[in-house]
Amino acid sequence: MKPIVLYGSSRRQGNSELLADRVLDGIPHTKRYLMDLKIQPIVDQRHSPAGFADVDDDYDALIQEVLAHDALVLVTPLYWYGMSGLMKNFVDRWSQSLRQPGLGFRERMQAIPGYVVIAGGDHPHEKAKPLVQQFQLIFDFMGMSLDGWVIGEGNRPGDVLADEAALRSAAALNQRLRQRSAGPGPTANA
Repeated sequence: MKPIVLYGSSRRQGNSELLADRVLDGIPHTKRYLMDLKIQPIVDQRHSPAGFADVDDDYDALIQEVLAHDALVLVTPLYWYGMSGLMKNFVDRWSQSLRQPGLGFRERMQAIPGYVVIAGGDHPHEKAKPLVQQFQLIFDFMGMSLDGWVIGEGNRPGDVLADEAALRSAAALNQRLRQRSAGPGPTANA
């Protein structure tokens, strides 16, 4: 398994990224920072007879890259008790991909398990639960599985590394991902 990891923070080495690094330690993965990509907000043309107009940005290339991987990790700080605007723009554009002829977006995404890493301040272990539920609903709508998540507390850069519960959760998810990456072991003969 080689996941693609999409970072929704507007800064590098923030708490959500540090926590994701723990989740992905030792697991080959592709990193993409949404802040480095140009992804336009969606213009809702779902009900237009012509469908969605082409958009000159990085979204289509990123979706092709996501579809080429076998796991998706969405990493976001908890901004005002929701996902970052960068992450929301990306997810909103899925409406466009759902209607793109020949892409088979929903069917292809159903084969990709999703994971979520969230870090923020103001009691995120409790206050980020609605965001996990939002991701669960998004994945449910797509027919995807949300196979794990980690929530960490950190406001100033590096604070999350003092959140022992988050580090334990990250280590447990890392172990599950490593086992999944290794695949089934040899079968014993009876």
